[in-house]
Amino acid sequence: MIEVEVEGREHAPEAPDDDEIRTALELAFASAGVGSGHVAVHFVDEARSLELAAEYLGKSDATDVISFPMDGDDPIYGGDDDELRDAISGGGVEELTRELGDIVICPERTVDLLETVVHGALHLVGMDHEVDEGQMLAVQAELMSWLR
Repeated sequence: MIEVEVEGREHAPEAPDDDEIRTALELAFASAGVGSGHVAVHFVDEARSLELAAEYLGKSDATDVISFPMDGDDPIYGGDDDELRDAISGGGVEELTRELGDIVICPERTVDLLETVVHGALHLVGMDHEVDEGQMLAVQAELMSWLR
């Protein structure tokens, strides 16, 4: 199951509801074989997007979406060694939710917010339309056809 946290709705009152966002994220992550984890979607204003684009992308203009991947492929287990030992000695390892990352969206720079959610998720799983000869955008288009 994909756990979704949505923040900054005041910047995107027309955004899809949490269930629509969750469905889009589950579909996008499933296309890469990821079936569970936590992702945060942040809607920000153009000024914040500009700050993030400058700091992380080296761009001098705001952007529609920036994805920040977190933990990679490995599941995350208990927070400390004692917690992990207790879980193991109690009959099994209790797996905690893998942190997939954050998707930051600037609604002012976006035509379709749901498609931008999918786009950000595909970046989180390692796809990159700037170098992949069109595969990411083809996957994105197919996923959107299933969502609409």
